[in-house]
Amino acid sequence: MALNQSLFRLLPPLSFLFPYSIPSIFQRLGPNPLKLFIFPAPKFKFLTYYYSSLPLTLDRNLYNNNILHNVFEPESHYTSLLEKSTHKTHLNQVHAQLYAFGLQNNGFIITKFIHVSCSLGEINYAHKVFDEFPNPYVFLWNALIRGYSSHNMFIEAIEMYNKMQEVYVSPDCFTFPHVLKACSGLSAVEFGKAVHAQVFRHGLESDVFVQNGLVSLYARCGKIEMARIIFHQLDERNIVSWTSMISGCAQNALPSEALRVFGEMRQSNVKPDWIVLVSVLRAYSDAGDLEQGKCVHSSVIKMGFEFELDLRIALTAMYAKCGQVMVAKILFNEMDGQDVILWNVMISGFAKNGHAGKAVELFKNMMTRNIRPDSVTVQSAILACAHVGSLEQARWMDDYVYHSEFRDDICVNTALIDMFAKCGSVELARKVFDRAIDRDVVLWSAIIVGYGLHGQAREAIDLFYAMKSAGVQPNDVTFIGLLTACNHSGLVKEGWELFHSIRDYDIEPRHQHYACLVDLLGRSGHLEKAYDFIQKMPIEPSVSIWGALLSACKIFRHVTLGEYAAERLFSLDPMNTGHYVQLSNLYASARMWGGVAKVRVLMKEKGLTKDLGYSMIEVNGKLLAFRMGDKSHPRSEEIYQELEMLDRKLLEAGFVPDAESALHDLDMEDKEVSLCNHSERLAIAYGLISTPAGTTLRITKNLRACVNCHSATKLISKLVNREIVVRDANRFHHFKDGFCSCGDFW
Repeated sequence: MALNQSLFRLLPPLSFLFPYSIPSIFQRLGPNPLKLFIFPAPKFKFLTYYYSSLPLTLDRNLYNNNILHNVFEPESHYTSLLEKSTHKTHLNQVHAQLYAFGLQNNGFIITKFIHVSCSLGEINYAHKVFDEFPNPYVFLWNALIRGYSSHNMFIEAIEMYNKMQEVYVSPDCFTFPHVLKACSGLSAVEFGKAVHAQVFRHGLESDVFVQNGLVSLYARCGKIEMARIIFHQLDERNIVSWTSMISGCAQNALPSEALRVFGEMRQSNVKPDWIVLVSVLRAYSDAGDLEQGKCVHSSVIKMGFEFELDLRIALTAMYAKCGQVMVAKILFNEMDGQDVILWNVMISGFAKNGHAGKAVELFKNMMTRNIRPDSVTVQSAILACAHVGSLEQARWMDDYVYHSEFRDDICVNTALIDMFAKCGSVELARKVFDRAIDRDVVLWSAIIVGYGLHGQAREAIDLFYAMKSAGVQPNDVTFIGLLTACNHSGLVKEGWELFHSIRDYDIEPRHQHYACLVDLLGRSGHLEKAYDFIQKMPIEPSVSIWGALLSACKIFRHVTLGEYAAERLFSLDPMNTGHYVQLSNLYASARMWGGVAKVRVLMKEKGLTKDLGYSMIEVNGKLLAFRMGDKSHPRSEEIYQELEMLDRKLLEAGFVPDAESALHDLDMEDKEVSLCNHSERLAIAYGLISTPAGTTLRITKNLRACVNCHSATKLISKLVNREIVVRDANRFHHFKDGFCSCGDFW
């Protein structure tokens, strides 16, 4: 009643909506037209039609000579006003007039009122109007369910549908598409199946709109087979039908299936619209088929869709994901640049395609333009910081998250833990873990993997037991972290037991688990046991498994077994340079120079070249790269003077260089070039002359460190009283006081 009274207060200022505050038809009805609607006289009984829940029209036969019915038709009048409404104030004023003239129960007008209210985002208002309507019929229910569904308020939409069932209002063909959309939005496939059953109960299984809703539901929820069955039963497949099937396949990582269905669509002479092309581009992007993606891009231009925002985003994402980040950047620059999804595409594209620095720069640019990021943006930026490897940059990113709305976002915190671990500070990763409020299995696994990466197996295992005590079940990634930790610390017994406990948690071991155990056994010198383990594996050995065995054979100079592992690798992955280099290093360690030459010829025939080694060091927040014998730096003279001094100190301390280290690579480094010229040694020297005493040096190397440099760095850390953290291609090494965290088990 309070709502009704407040609405009447809105009657005086109606002039901006109407040329007159009360329509002339009502002015002619008597001196007090409002009174006629409150206490209708018998001769105006046609007015009582509007108290019915059905949208009835004026009785045109009541007065043959009266022109009233030609002057004013309430339904068309108010629906026209509603269509012109752009603000809640307009809705209030129309609503007030409906009450003033007794039209608040006109089903046709109220249905329109609810539609317009929802389209203006005033869904709560629409619901209040709905609640005031006596015995609402199906059209009103549909209007409100549609409003909730179109605003992605899927739970509310389903609740309305349930209430509709409770009051015995039968749904129709306009009800189900919106309810099914809500089910797919919530991935509530079981509830969707119940709705599917009701579709049959009400005899609407042949309605094309309902069928399209069912296809979309099952496809988006990953039930592709169910979606395919309904799709093939369609008597009429319109563009919506094809789009639902194609997008469902694309969203469920089935790009080949999505493209196959798209091919059928083209053969059916159904012209694609821009919506289906978005899913097609996503499929080509996931399949890595850039050429076909370019063909779709051409079609987009020919069809005049190049300015559709979603299509532009899909094109940008395709080029970025396929490595063409500069092309993606051109498309990005041509757009308005306010859509957060577009920024996500570019930041993620840069981060994953070797342009991590640009990704971080783009994220900061986004901040300066006051574009609000979402969780995906922040996770992509964190990933970029992890790839950059700058601890200072990582700290900045952590500080941003800590003071933002994403502080308690479990996915963001998981990414931060991974970032700090990859930037060389498992201590900072642990701080993020300790402050996290929600800890799911992914968060626990991230910190365990971080400890594993740094070879801190005991800490990783302790966390594993703490995780189980907290009632969190481990997953396959948890065990990869644990096995990696044991592998990097030489804990053979613990690693063996952990591997054989995997199935106790209903987890089926994957190739990575087997590879970790083979590496653990091999690096411990149990080569024959590792080989027997491979032979008894229930799955076909992968590249990573044979690679682990070959690496172990190189350490212990087991040429025969190493050659066998190399043969398996060459058959599985013939164009991977690393396998040939490993075999060459094995021959070199055994002084089999003929074998080294043979591998060199084989690589030349295949057009393969060895990757050039480089090392990066972070100084004052900047990363600088060095190659072996590099003299391009402006301070190279000082760097080499520092190297000479270090070399003298090493010799005085009794260090004997391992001359064979110069022979382990395929392109054998010139023996006359001192081993101290290796890239990581140059980076260390630069760090020593560029930072205050006691500063930790953080170095990243793209290849595995050689034996000589590993031994030298241990002693250098003691001689200069510095901690030196080196990340090579496999793991982290923390050198301090003459020791390495790996315990020489690497």
